[in-house]
Amino acid sequence: MDAYINGVSYYLPEKVLTNHDLQNIYPNWEVDKVTSRIGVQKRYVASESEFTSDLAIGAVNKLLNDYNIEKSSIDYLIICSQTPDYLLPATACIVQDKVGLPKSCGAVDLNLGCSGYIYGLGFAKGLLFSGQAKNIIFVTSETLTKFIHPEDKSNRALFGDAATATFITINPNKEFFSAKIKSFKYGTDGSGYDKLIIKNSAGHLIKKQSESFLDEEGNFILNDDYLYMNGTEIFNFTAFEIPKLIKDILEVNSVVIDDITMTVLHQANSFMLDFIRKRSGIHSDKMFIDLIDTGNTLSSTIPIALCKLIENNNIKENNKILLSGFGVGLSMAGVIIEN
Repeated sequence: MDAYINGVSYYLPEKVLTNHDLQNIYPNWEVDKVTSRIGVQKRYVASESEFTSDLAIGAVNKLLNDYNIEKSSIDYLIICSQTPDYLLPATACIVQDKVGLPKSCGAVDLNLGCSGYIYGLGFAKGLLFSGQAKNIIFVTSETLTKFIHPEDKSNRALFGDAATATFITINPNKEFFSAKIKSFKYGTDGSGYDKLIIKNSAGHLIKKQSESFLDEEGNFILNDDYLYMNGTEIFNFTAFEIPKLIKDILEVNSVVIDDITMTVLHQANSFMLDFIRKRSGIHSDKMFIDLIDTGNTLSSTIPIALCKLIENNNIKENNKILLSGFGVGLSMAGVIIEN
């Protein structure tokens, strides 16, 4: 038995935050200099009344329409998000009802960030192989911008909101697109859990708002109620661990780097991706980098990239695509898919 990706769609909120907008908000900040390094010119931002479930519903409905999928055929829904609508219930339960998926459909949340798309593919493959499901919709959906401090210039420039939906089944469907999900490699360094974190949240929620203060260099406001990212530590983790992970992904799939048609990594920022590419010996023509219009959307970056490759007919028969996600956790994972 095999598992196949038989379609990918994505959904973006209407509100757009451009570099020009950021320059108007922070007139004394060199926005273009910063964003040229990270590779982002605009990002989409959820409105005050728009939540993770809303983006997820948009992505699922688009997938159903794009690939002519019958709702009644879906027997499992997985939603990956670190910005759920509520601590409980699961966002997947909300989406199942509002989309109109069968009541016989399983629905579960997966709490992961930048590595979440790969973990979700692995989870889905396990459900298929164990006979628990035949047709799965796997959703990534994040509204992280709601948790970025208004004065946190760097993170506002980098991150955007988005949702994606992937159709995963036990049978290929060559009418639209089909890629076999091959072997996985995973990794975790939980000692770095506090390098990308919202400290005042969930079980650690303190009712009063935390005090705001500048970081050591006076660059941006830190506040435990909002996202904190230690960029240096995250970079060190990815720069040294991901090239080793890529080597392991190749080995477990019995291929070499020259066999890979395209590498799609989590779109963290363009500088980091180029650094990993060079350390991993990947030719620039085989590394997909595209943050320019959406920014870093956490678990949605890889499926958005896949969707763009599919739309542009850039994935041909027998192509091998290496996927790898990494970041918050600190967590990493990778897999190869083959068209």
